[in-house]
Amino acid sequence: MHEGRDVRIFGAGDVWAHLSYEACIAAMRDAMVAFSEGRAPSVPRAFLDLAGGNMFGAMAGSLGEGDMFGAKLISLFPGNVRHGKPSHLGLVAVFDPADGSLRSVIDAAALTAIRTASASAAATDALARPDVRTLAVLGYGEQAETHICAILTVRSIERVRVWGRDPERCARFADRIAAACAVPCTAATDVAHAVSDADIVCTTTAAVEPILYGRWIAPGTHINVVGFAGSDAAEIDADLVLRARYIADSRASVFAEAGEFRSLLQNGVVTDAHIVAEIGDVYSGRTAGRICDDDITLYRSLGHIVQDLAAARTLVDLSSGAALRSVRL
Repeated sequence: MHEGRDVRIFGAGDVWAHLSYEACIAAMRDAMVAFSEGRAPSVPRAFLDLAGGNMFGAMAGSLGEGDMFGAKLISLFPGNVRHGKPSHLGLVAVFDPADGSLRSVIDAAALTAIRTASASAAATDALARPDVRTLAVLGYGEQAETHICAILTVRSIERVRVWGRDPERCARFADRIAAACAVPCTAATDVAHAVSDADIVCTTTAAVEPILYGRWIAPGTHINVVGFAGSDAAEIDADLVLRARYIADSRASVFAEAGEFRSLLQNGVVTDAHIVAEIGDVYSGRTAGRICDDDITLYRSLGHIVQDLAAARTLVDLSSGAALRSVRL
């Protein structure tokens, strides 16, 4: 009779306790190099449209031959952010490459929050100027907070400005960040003020129409575009896409889901070649990211299963000696 095997369960608290930004940032670099070199296979992610702009997604992949593989089941409810809940809820299941058995089940909301910010921080480390001092973040949800925390690990940020649609919530968020991260953080009255003279800008909103315009961005700025993804949605305007060295986490994901790029491509304004590189090509040195100090660099984050799996493997490794819940299956 099959005796079963213990499957470790990582709740949200376990993820936050054991997965550090520093370790996850390193994992994101390695994973995206493997992905861009074709060593980390995956299948296109699929989404089921639900009522009210909500979605349910499934994605599967592997970190390479003989390495961990798994899947992510995730619900995307953008409206959750207005009620203080994560917009991404679900699980990541990882399997043992030796015998195909289920190894761990991990809370996807916490894992996604850390790995998305860590992926942006890794890109920031590769693309932003080394002397940056000012960070602007659009949004005040969980991704806004994790992006600030992660980017503080790769750059010496001296001031943070945040913007959100609700001024009172934005002000409370700024106060909390200032206290938690020991960095001056202020709430901006509008987006233009938030990004004025900013060295790094992160968009982490649920906006489906542009809130960030190219005319507001100074030469030399690095931008992480992270918020709501959809084939017809866009947090940034066409001018910013055209001005920037546009670097993707995945070319295929940009073609399928980055509305700000798709519209320009469909109208013949840009070609595929406007995507300078995948970020994995920058990490490996195959393609230059920033060429000069005046470049506007843009990292388009759409998320990829290899990032989830790399974060999951890092979490499992970092918690190897911890007493965690398990079930026998």
